[in-house]
Amino acid sequence: MFRNGDRVIRTGIGGWVYPEWRKGAFYPEGLAQKRELEWASRQLGAIEINGTYHSLQKPESFRKWREATPDGFVFAVKGSSYVTNRKVLASAGESLGKFFGQGLAELGDRLGPILWQMMHTKTFDAEDMAAFLALLPRELNGHPLRHAIEAGHESFACEAFLDLARQAGVAVVYLEQDGRACIAERTADFAYLRCKNMTAGEPTGYPPGELDRIAKLCGEWGRDGDVFAFMINGAKERAPAAALALADRLKGTP
Repeated sequence: MFRNGDRVIRTGIGGWVYPEWRKGAFYPEGLAQKRELEWASRQLGAIEINGTYHSLQKPESFRKWREATPDGFVFAVKGSSYVTNRKVLASAGESLGKFFGQGLAELGDRLGPILWQMMHTKTFDAEDMAAFLALLPRELNGHPLRHAIEAGHESFACEAFLDLARQAGVAVVYLEQDGRACIAERTADFAYLRCKNMTAGEPTGYPPGELDRIAKLCGEWGRDGDVFAFMINGAKERAPAAALALADRLKGTP
């Protein structure tokens, strides 16, 4: 995690429970599984909570996760598939209420951006997207909320979508994944990157030159606001090494 005034660049991973990370790829040998979040959150600036995409969690789980992590660390929270995996996003009001009512407020100041991941087959519909963005709450129990949308279909790579996102103050995820649209536009007061092209043959997931490129992009966007850069999927066993290598390159970012 690196600060530039009030702006922060964080690198992170998706989740913290993964058997391969217990084989010397990330976690120290002998570390108890119940302490993995505690350890991971002291190596990285952010972690995506993925379980919220599939099902509702208990308030005590969010409270436990907050208590296990240090000051300055944040969780990005993946929005529910019951919200995003539907033909008409504007009809998601009830599911949104359930999602935000499950206990997210228990994360307190550890609550970072909410990630809304669209299905890769979801095409852009300006009217429906505008209605969906209008449904997104701006605060939760007095805590300001930030929202980010991952839209992989090429139809979202248009000015109409970017304009809607800017008007709503919602970040468009910078997505690196083969076969998906990559939109490199700032539309909010923070940037959200999800880099999914890691390979197992690279000890740090990405080749050094590619990590340099991503670090440069983070540094440029970090001049105008916070940045969340997640190394996620692809060769998942390499994700922690990739996030740490990216963080190392960001040291001393102006």
